[in-house]
Amino acid sequence: MRFHKELYIGDSVRRAGLVKWKLKHHAGQLRIFVIVLARGEDQLEIIHCAFLQQKYYRKVPLCVVGIAGGYEEALGLLQRMIADVFAKTGGYGLKDYFIKDGN
Repeated sequence: MRFHKELYIGDSVRRAGLVKWKLKHHAGQLRIFVIVLARGEDQLEIIHCAFLQQKYYRKVPLCVVGIAGGYEEALGLLQRMIADVFAKTGGYGLKDYFIKDGN
């Protein structure tokens, strides 16, 4: 699991460093959702951190671009990402922007 250099973090997430450590070490957290680059045709995915404990996610490298303290906050972060990317590029290619900007 990698974290993007411009990681978006929700307002309700306290001690972001500890949250990132727990995500890397597959420790359980009840309210944490991550926004990751999608592996398929989609742009981004919102995943509850409990799913990251599955063996599949331990083998598949993910690039986390956002951490939120709930699903609603994850949607808000996603809206902020869309607005930021549109302001910088004039388009809505989130996945391309985050890949091009560096992981």
